[in-house]
Amino acid sequence: MENLLNVSPGLIFWTLFNFSVFLFLIGKFGFKPLLASLKAREGGIQNAISEADRVNAEAHALLKESQAKLATAQQDMMALVKEGKQQAEHLIQAAHDEAERVKRTKMTEALREIEREKEAALLSLRAETAELIVEATSKILGNTLNAEGHRSLVENYISQTSKN
Repeated sequence: MENLLNVSPGLIFWTLFNFSVFLFLIGKFGFKPLLASLKAREGGIQNAISEADRVNAEAHALLKESQAKLATAQQDMMALVKEGKQQAEHLIQAAHDEAERVKRTKMTEALREIEREKEAALLSLRAETAELIVEATSKILGNTLNAEGHRSLVENYISQTSKN
């Protein structure tokens, strides 16, 4: 251990000489290829970074384009849904209007039919009443006018009473 702490000028000289030769040889033969390798690696890394930036920019552009297309598609879909709702409402309204028109037509026809039936019933009632009155009168009076005379007499009487 003592030898390690002793300073020997010859050892210092040879150590410095060997170190200088080593530096010279490394500088002459090893440093240039090492630098070239480092430069190539740096260039490769720079190219990879540039390519990644370019791909990232393309991806962002595609993302924005896709988002714009999606927004357009959503707007188109909403417009189609709105148009469909409007058409459905229009069809419902048209069906409702048609049903209302048919209802009014049926109601009018029914009222006309009722009125016709009422008129027919009144005419039938008048005729039967006239016949019954003629029969009753002839039984009460005991004589018979001709049927046409009785009928006209009774119809005139019924007409006057129905007007009052």
